[in-house]
Amino acid sequence: MNRNIAIDGPSGAGKSTLAKKIAKKFGYIYLDTGAMYRAFGLFAIENGVDFTLPVEDNKKVLEALTDNFTLDVIYEDGNQQVYANGKNVTGLIRTPEVSIAASKVAVIPKVRLKLVEIQRNIASKNNVVMDGRDIGSYVLPDAAVKVFLTASVEVRAQRRYEELREKGNAQVTYNEVLSDMKFRDANDSSREFAPLKQAADAVLLDTSDMTEDESETALMEIVKSRIEE
Repeated sequence: MNRNIAIDGPSGAGKSTLAKKIAKKFGYIYLDTGAMYRAFGLFAIENGVDFTLPVEDNKKVLEALTDNFTLDVIYEDGNQQVYANGKNVTGLIRTPEVSIAASKVAVIPKVRLKLVEIQRNIASKNNVVMDGRDIGSYVLPDAAVKVFLTASVEVRAQRRYEELREKGNAQVTYNEVLSDMKFRDANDSSREFAPLKQAADAVLLDTSDMTEDESETALMEIVKSRIEE
């Protein structure tokens, strides 16, 4: 029987960074579900969807796009590569524009159901560390370990801002990232279908006052205590 680890939390909480380290430590596969929604968001942008419009205005178009969307997750040198319709989009899905698109497409039930099917299929065949918004509460309700990872919105925005700058995005500003973060928090928490929330049996880990190393140590202890039960 596969043992899966679910790490949920808001945007910029450090889920992906820490989940990768946990996966490496325990020899599990890391699956970044947020990248899947970003990939679909990018696909929608490339197909002319205007995300300045209300979500309901785009709903039928987005639902139709799911019929023409394929997604593959491939691991190259231990790193997850996301392919949308045969194209590697891993390096194209971390912009603020795609972040907003990802949050908006994620409220469409048909989009979520398609991607959740892919996620559950991968988890059924492997021990995985999966991070996202609703992994413990919806995607993998029977996960062996559930953690809700969070930090204040200001701290999360600063971390994401520094990450984007390090990756060469010289145009982005802290205020833009903070605004995007607040929008995503509100959108993710208020959506009707599988909203962002802490599962009843998840452990809360607030890293606002922790360094990355301290956060990793704290998370590692939580996972280790439950994996070894």
